[in-house]
Amino acid sequence: MSSHLCETLADTNIGVNLAAPQPQPLAIADEHLNKATILGMIAMGVAVLVVANDFTALSVALPAIESELHSNVKTVQWVINGYAMVFGVLIVTGGRLADMFGRRRIFFAGAAIFAGFSLIGGFAPSAWVLLACRFLMGIGGALMWPAILGMTYSLLPRQKAGLAGGVILGAAGFGNAVGPLLGGLLTDTVGWRWIFFVNLPVAGAAILITMLVVPHDEPVKDRGSIDYFGTAALTLGLLAMLLALDWALDFGWTAPLIVALFLTAAVTFIAFLFIERRAGNSALVPDSVMQNRGFLAAGIATLLASAIFFAALLYLPQFMSKNLGFTAVGSGAGLLPMMGTFMVTSFIAGRLYQLFGPKIIVTLGALLLGAGMLLLSAISAGTTYDQLILGMVVLGIGVGLFYSSITTAAITALDPSESSLAGAIIYMFQIAGGSIGVGFNTAIVVSAATMPRGIHHAFLVDGILAIGSAAVAILFVGGKVDIERLASLRHHHRAHA
Repeated sequence: MSSHLCETLADTNIGVNLAAPQPQPLAIADEHLNKATILGMIAMGVAVLVVANDFTALSVALPAIESELHSNVKTVQWVINGYAMVFGVLIVTGGRLADMFGRRRIFFAGAAIFAGFSLIGGFAPSAWVLLACRFLMGIGGALMWPAILGMTYSLLPRQKAGLAGGVILGAAGFGNAVGPLLGGLLTDTVGWRWIFFVNLPVAGAAILITMLVVPHDEPVKDRGSIDYFGTAALTLGLLAMLLALDWALDFGWTAPLIVALFLTAAVTFIAFLFIERRAGNSALVPDSVMQNRGFLAAGIATLLASAIFFAALLYLPQFMSKNLGFTAVGSGAGLLPMMGTFMVTSFIAGRLYQLFGPKIIVTLGALLLGAGMLLLSAISAGTTYDQLILGMVVLGIGVGLFYSSITTAAITALDPSESSLAGAIIYMFQIAGGSIGVGFNTAIVVSAATMPRGIHHAFLVDGILAIGSAAVAILFVGGKVDIERLASLRHHHRAHA
């Protein structure tokens, strides 16, 4: 993830993935959830809220941290970058461990690490102690997130998988949206350290509810041993790639260090593929995942779309701050039309997924992502905030529809025993796509005569990427469109009318 982001925070027929679940009859889709399931979903939503909030809450507190700990911006920006990088690098390992040893167990371990080092970080006497705590919190988050995904999807029957994706992404959207506001409020009143302290009661509540209402899950019986070599290769490759993407903006894309990091990433990724072929049942990423075309397509679509979302998160606040004169907190609040609609749409997306199936909703989400970026590409030096709202709303709806639905489509493309790993890999694609997107968007922006002009060009390119993501979804994601199902829905609604 770029340091600049920290300033604001073989078949081309439709229906390749025949393993993807098709929408169920309306009678099934309308079944009520019992109390224990609802409480369990609430616990998972709260847990996601903690992790998602932590990505954005500290973005507005960096100046206060810099001042109190007598540090500088190049050091304290790793409070966010370090957490995000460790999280992104280790999340696939966390997903595999959750499927191997039990999601509940790994969730408790991750939550304990996250909460414990939040407490220590709140009392950190120096920037280096704080950074160490943030790196370790990233480990906790990487264990929590895939375990949460696996438990959430296991709480619901498979025909309600869209609801699971809506809850998780809705809670994540809410956490991302309120993060800068909560962080700014705490920093301006009781101090930035309370951003860490509030993690404890929220994480504690999620742990308690999970202990009471989420049933024990059985670890994989034939789980083999931990794939240490595969884990090491993937970790090294991801770390090298993310560092190269992050530092390239400062050192230049052709600098010897950056070239060496990209070569290291390429070599270790190739080595990882060979290691996984020989690992058998112990592989970090089993053959059943690597060879699933529908799952791979979901990853590619996510990769393309994440460049769009991260670019908006970076450059809209930059424009608000530098061209419109907004404060840091004001820029965070300025994103609410996008983040608020992201949150609300994520919850609605679960129901739409049940009704219309993955292909239609994922494709619609990708197209709205493109429409939002094309609307926002009209930015110029004279653009007012009011002129940004429509584009942000359309983009937020696209984000809400796309991310919750693509996550569900990816997870349900695989066996339920691999749901935590599936969710982790999709999130890894999201992090990678965001990092790459920030890199090329920044290259476009800085090469322009003015920042508004650069944003205009970058957002046009992002709109094209959204069309690519929609094309992947149409061709490969979510199985065939169930025409009979759509016809029955139309007749059903006519009868009620």
